[in-house]
Amino acid sequence: MVQGFNDYPTFCRSCQSATMASQLLRLAEESGLSPGESELAVNPFDGLPFSSHYYELLEQRRALPIWAARFIFLEQLESSPNGVVLVSGEPGSGKSTQIPQWCAEFALARGFQKGRVTVTQPYPLAALSLALRVADEMDLTLGHEVGYSIPQEDCTGPHTLLRFCWDRLLLQEVASTRGTGAWDVLVLDEAQERSVASDLLQGLLRDARLGNLPDDPRVVVVTDPAFEPKLQAFWGDPPIVHVPRGPGRCPTPIYRDTVPTDRVEAACQAVLELCRKEAPGDVLVYLPSEEEISLCCEFLSREVGTLAVPGHPPRVLPLHPGRGQAVQAVYEDTDSGARKVVVTHWLADFSFSLSSIRHVIDSGLELRSVYNPQIRAESQMLRPISKCQAEARQVRARGDPPGSCLCLYPKSFQELEAPPLPQPRMCEENLSPLVLLLKRRQIAEPGDCHFLDRPAPEALMQALEDLDYLAALDDEGDLSDLGVILSEFPLPPELAKALLASCEFDCVHEMLTLAAMLTAAPGFTRPPLCAEEAALRRALEHADGDHSSLIQVYEAFIQNGADKAWCQTRGLNWAALCQAQKLRGELLELMQRIELPLSQPAFGSEKNRRDLQKALVSGYFLKVARDTDGAGNYLLLTHKHVAQLSPYCCYRSRRAPARPPPWVIYHSFSISKDNCLSIVSEIQPQMLVELAPPYFLSNLPPSESRDFLNQLREEMAASSTASTESESSSTQEFGDACVLQ
Repeated sequence: MVQGFNDYPTFCRSCQSATMASQLLRLAEESGLSPGESELAVNPFDGLPFSSHYYELLEQRRALPIWAARFIFLEQLESSPNGVVLVSGEPGSGKSTQIPQWCAEFALARGFQKGRVTVTQPYPLAALSLALRVADEMDLTLGHEVGYSIPQEDCTGPHTLLRFCWDRLLLQEVASTRGTGAWDVLVLDEAQERSVASDLLQGLLRDARLGNLPDDPRVVVVTDPAFEPKLQAFWGDPPIVHVPRGPGRCPTPIYRDTVPTDRVEAACQAVLELCRKEAPGDVLVYLPSEEEISLCCEFLSREVGTLAVPGHPPRVLPLHPGRGQAVQAVYEDTDSGARKVVVTHWLADFSFSLSSIRHVIDSGLELRSVYNPQIRAESQMLRPISKCQAEARQVRARGDPPGSCLCLYPKSFQELEAPPLPQPRMCEENLSPLVLLLKRRQIAEPGDCHFLDRPAPEALMQALEDLDYLAALDDEGDLSDLGVILSEFPLPPELAKALLASCEFDCVHEMLTLAAMLTAAPGFTRPPLCAEEAALRRALEHADGDHSSLIQVYEAFIQNGADKAWCQTRGLNWAALCQAQKLRGELLELMQRIELPLSQPAFGSEKNRRDLQKALVSGYFLKVARDTDGAGNYLLLTHKHVAQLSPYCCYRSRRAPARPPPWVIYHSFSISKDNCLSIVSEIQPQMLVELAPPYFLSNLPPSESRDFLNQLREEMAASSTASTESESSSTQEFGDACVLQ
């Protein structure tokens, strides 16, 4: 891999594109250095000799299925007529670790003419994990030549040549600049995951016509074979690199006759049975949700210690986004040689490949949030995974001999109910942030943008309507000055609007904290475990509602030195609160950069309480509900759904006979078995009439609440007119008196 690299930078600065393919061929063929020759080989990215560890990892890399496609990939990357290359291969074939390194070699040979190699991932944790692995394989320093960009953490520097990035962050960057961004090669990894950002980036790049851009940039789209035909048609039949199948065979799935009534118990019993049989290899368990992952891990952690098996008991490891950087534990070798049982969900369908896995237990279901634009609500949908996901999970147990794959569902369930491919998130998320970005890119009509799957027209119309209510659009439908500022913030538009309104109402300090908490650490997510914990929680609750309680939680967290034990005794997520602290710093820095006014802390004063409510209503007037019967049954103003307060709402934990507040503003509404309003605070209807656009109130669906608000608006207008006339009359009388004198 490295022989001939010593003179590569000097040679390639003068090479012509016609000879590039031959140089890359030599690069691919000359890969036979041994550790004994390491003192003769210099890493071309940092100029230092390769370590012995580099050669150990190199042997592992050569054994990956994708290594056989190395030369053809580099050749296609150089000669692609439209600058696009598709790479199609199964999970675990090495695509996500090797393709970025080869792109870095390609860009190095071109002298990094424009910038660097950027690799997108649909999940922040995947970007972080891959950056750590690739930096190790390239024998480079993380944060220097190889880096990553994820929310609240930018581990890059001026010398970073290879950057792994959450795809939504890159979309934000592209929307804020002309052209396509500063990169030589862009790798869009895991395209079959169908994230909103990945789909939209492909649409923007296709419209940009890469072949006509200066500096000849390259785009590599990496996908599962099942999604290859759709991408091939979308990109206009670009060259495709097919990754060979790995060695060994996939196991024959074992299906259950019926779906178990308790998925967690069924999965746990299957794991314990594998351990009792002493079947070699690690275990990967797929469950639908983080809650079920936690329950499974708690049960297994108790039970595995009692198993009569030789050696150390299995190590149980959860793998989901809430774990943060702790997910790296799944890659750590256990000194004791203990078996690993990794419990995960859709996050590891295509990402986080583990070569030690020999057994898969698959529930066949996933829990996803799906946004309904007609009622502006999230639905928690438990649904079958796609056939593509099911096959990807089975591939995890490939080997020689093959491992095992237990499916906790009948074969007919998968054949009859599962879609062929994962659902595109573009059709399942709130599109207001997306439309805001498209408007920032000066795409006048979002419906005219190229999409892999076009969103529903009503979803786009609802997004435009919401942005219009927030005053983010002008009379022509383009971004207003306010809309341009809103698009700068990495926040939902309504939260960004509330933060901007806090500048007017002089409560920026508190609203910064609240914006960070709503984004990263939205309060308690489980019931208290004991009476002591419940009492400690109640001490953090604020009389004004959940929003002020979040501010109080954050300030107490900071006052206690961001102590992890303090969080644990109160059932708070320490990692999430640390993320909120970082995000608050980023938001403050952004406000200072665009020269927005700040305020001094005043939390708790009567004036600050009113000002904070006004700022919230300015952004969240679309999310107001009224108690219709005094029993906590809330009618949502924008439609006629009835909802209840979340079990974790501070109003629910107060002792009887506390009456639910008659009017509330809420952060989110989730359609589930109990239709919950989450993060709720009381407001006065007069404040809603004062701060919401008049045409918003007029457009509300017919209801007693709408009639009440419109009547209140007329009374407030009449009172204001009478007050103005009285002041005018007093001024006139005072003037006449002066004349008479």
